Amino acid sequence: MDKRYEVYALADGHFYDTPDRLAAGRAQAAPLFETARRAVPDDWAAARIGDWLTLTPNGPDGAPLAGPAQGWKIHASATRANADEIAAIVWDYCVPRRIPFKFVPGPHLLHLRNTKYAARDGSGKFVTVYPADEEQLHTVLCELGDLLKGYEGPYILTDLRWYDGPLYVRYGAFARMFVVDERGSLVPAVRDGADRLVPDRRAPSFQVPEWVKLPAFLEPHLAARNTTTVGELPYRIEKALHFSNGGGVYAGTDTRDGRKVVLKEGRPHAGLAADGADAITRLEREKAALERVAGTGVVPEVRDWFELGGHRFLVMDFVEGRPLNSFFAERHPLLTPDPDPADVASYTAWALRILRAVEEAVEALHARGIVFNDLHVFNIMVAPDGESVRLIDFEAAAPVAEQGRQVVAHPGFFAPPDRRGVDVDRYALACLRLALFLPVTTLFVVDRDKAAHLAEVVAEQFPDVPRRFLEEAVAEITRTPGAGRPGTGQAAGGSGTSGAGEAGDEGRPGRSEAEEAAEAGRAGAVVGAARLVGASLVSPGDWPFSRDSMVKAILASATPERDDRLFPGDIAQFSDGGGLGLAHGAAGVLYALAETGAERYDEGERWLLEHTEPPPPGTPLGLYDGLAGVALVLDRLGHRGRALDLVDGILAEKWQKLSSDLHGGLAGLGLVLGHLAETTGEAELRERAAEAAGLLVRRLAEPLPDAPRRRAGLLRGAGGPALFLLRQYGRTGEPELLAAAAGALRRDLECCVIQKGGSLEVDEGWRTLPYLGDGSVGLGMVLDDYLAHADDAGHTPDAVAEFERARAGVVTAATSRFYAQPGLFQGRAGMILHLARTSAPGAGADRLAEQIAGLGWFAMAYQGQLAFPGHQMMRLSMDLGTGTAGCLLALGAALDAGSTAHLPFLPPLGRPTQRGSAT
Repeated sequence: MDKRYEVYALADGHFYDTPDRLAAGRAQAAPLFETARRAVPDDWAAARIGDWLTLTPNGPDGAPLAGPAQGWKIHASATRANADEIAAIVWDYCVPRRIPFKFVPGPHLLHLRNTKYAARDGSGKFVTVYPADEEQLHTVLCELGDLLKGYEGPYILTDLRWYDGPLYVRYGAFARMFVVDERGSLVPAVRDGADRLVPDRRAPSFQVPEWVKLPAFLEPHLAARNTTTVGELPYRIEKALHFSNGGGVYAGTDTRDGRKVVLKEGRPHAGLAADGADAITRLEREKAALERVAGTGVVPEVRDWFELGGHRFLVMDFVEGRPLNSFFAERHPLLTPDPDPADVASYTAWALRILRAVEEAVEALHARGIVFNDLHVFNIMVAPDGESVRLIDFEAAAPVAEQGRQVVAHPGFFAPPDRRGVDVDRYALACLRLALFLPVTTLFVVDRDKAAHLAEVVAEQFPDVPRRFLEEAVAEITRTPGAGRPGTGQAAGGSGTSGAGEAGDEGRPGRSEAEEAAEAGRAGAVVGAARLVGASLVSPGDWPFSRDSMVKAILASATPERDDRLFPGDIAQFSDGGGLGLAHGAAGVLYALAETGAERYDEGERWLLEHTEPPPPGTPLGLYDGLAGVALVLDRLGHRGRALDLVDGILAEKWQKLSSDLHGGLAGLGLVLGHLAETTGEAELRERAAEAAGLLVRRLAEPLPDAPRRRAGLLRGAGGPALFLLRQYGRTGEPELLAAAAGALRRDLECCVIQKGGSLEVDEGWRTLPYLGDGSVGLGMVLDDYLAHADDAGHTPDAVAEFERARAGVVTAATSRFYAQPGLFQGRAGMILHLARTSAPGAGADRLAEQIAGLGWFAMAYQGQLAFPGHQMMRLSMDLGTGTAGCLLALGAALDAGSTAHLPFLPPLGRPTQRGSAT
């Protein structure tokens, strides 16, 4: 679970959005600090940039003064209680001295910067001051440091602390500059000692660039920073298990007795929960809860509690086993195309036993007066015996008597705000009933009524799961405030929990037949009502009605009045490029609409044209992440002049240093250059495409770097270069291009493994991936294209057989019964696109129909129209890579007999492409 998505789910109930828009559409604006409401002096300029309010003195011409582009900057941290005072002190100090500065203008934005899973490189940064030189740096640190003496704030991990106050320093960029880093990505930059742009490193530890000398007045502070060590502790720390903004979790050994332990760290004022509690407060709560439930056998025992360097540490017994979520990959029976009924029955019995063990563990906590408040599959440890369980991570636990709300939660188990006390745990247990069979309960964050549909799917796929077991779960998940709890006959807030039971359990002692019937009726009514809601949506397979519905949803979501994005999509659209790109921005949605025969969206095209004149600084250059993809789509839509202008801008950069991949590198750019060379006849574009191909051939001939794992697949592996070299071979007929493409494919196949059911998947070391973007299915699409040229390559039958075997394994990977997400790049839509295109044996119409039906498991409504959730499934998405536009494109390729809908440069095999489309 990528915790960044939780922050982007706060501002809007339907879509991911930036947290600084929390007040958008609300009757009452989010509060600002008093300092942020001050009148800006006449000779100063103020601007809101993201979650910062910047203030810059104007020059004689009335324009903001241009200061140094980089240098030593000062940060001030703050707590919510003292932030406005600190902002006022900094304002009153900097304005008379005409020193530029910025600060976070509202308490809600400050809170988000310091939450548990906020970015660690930005944690604590409330104010930034930009001194003109080292002399002013020293002066400001001394004078402002005296003014802020005694004020507290979170420790800023990237910086060096000035004495024991809230001021910190770091060398870095003042102005926005960018450079392509060693991974081929466009990143913030500074100039090194030779005046070259290099990445501005922002790791969560203090570092001085090698060409910069640490000022003498900072040397004592660096020495002080290095005095705190763990050398004198009676624990040997052996492994970091987890890091968050609140601190680390470490596995170790008690050197006094050899006992394995876990040390959990809490940083002061950091790692804030929804109620404002910092990591230390939460750690104190965890200690109190664990001590209260000690001896139950279902929690780790507390061993120690100490402070080191201002941080608190809780020491607990190490719990042997694995978290429950890790069992899905090896036990879940739907991870194959044709599940064995015996495997399904065996898994069902095991899951029901695990569920009952978890319920008993939660009942033991409640009996001691503790609510767990954060029950989910990552906090349930299954012992090596595969049957018994223990619960871990009690920082959200609270006394039952408090009847409190949930303040920390996994999105797939997040209780609605009306649930309090033990009802929070009961909601999570109900979600667990469904998640053990279909681990997609994050959908409930968007719409809890989806539970009824998922229960129907579970009943169909796992016939031994008791019907009432599912109906009770749906009733608990969907019940309204004040309604009785299913299975108890009690009003909300009562005691007791509902048991999981075993398969075939028809009732429980102490309840009459009338009570049983009444409960079944209530649950059945909820299921039936929710099913009717779902039935109002068109089925994904009902083309062209599903196309029309998805197009309506996409257009209804558009926000042409915004500058940061046109269509809501993945959170990646906010990190660069202003929501322009092919994968997550406007270009990708407009492309999908055009490819599937939707009416042109003129206002959207105008938006894209306006926002590329010029494109925002720092916009990436590549096919899926940046300007090359935008140029391709604009050309596809008939705006060739703007497309060529964008390409000219790309070629003015040091594009040869881009990574090799398709997503943002040379392969994607080369494809666009080659395509535009064909459609325009411009010789320079043809030459640059050939140059890109030559660079890739040389890179592929180099020895692979020593690394434990490397990326593989269509977007970020060697599959993308293979695709470009195949297309270039089709234009030039140069045999070395085809040979290099074969070598690239073999390089990625070396990163693949055959799974138990015969599925070929990319092995990333800690997981295997079948997907179109970073997995084997995208690689399979290129294999299909390569084998069309196998005779040209003069390969032996054995070599061709090698690729054919791989292609067959990819078909198995694309026909699994279950995928965790619907999207094109990392979900089921990518499987549909591949099956609609491939000629490999085993990819028949029945398999394609199964996948289209399975896509319906994720169907959601937006303004009454068909839409799909994005990555992590906490919000809907309309983009190509993760959302509704990608599903639209895949369904168009599969269901529209007269269409040639396809991803760029991957047209249907053996079918002509439409005029002007990317081949």
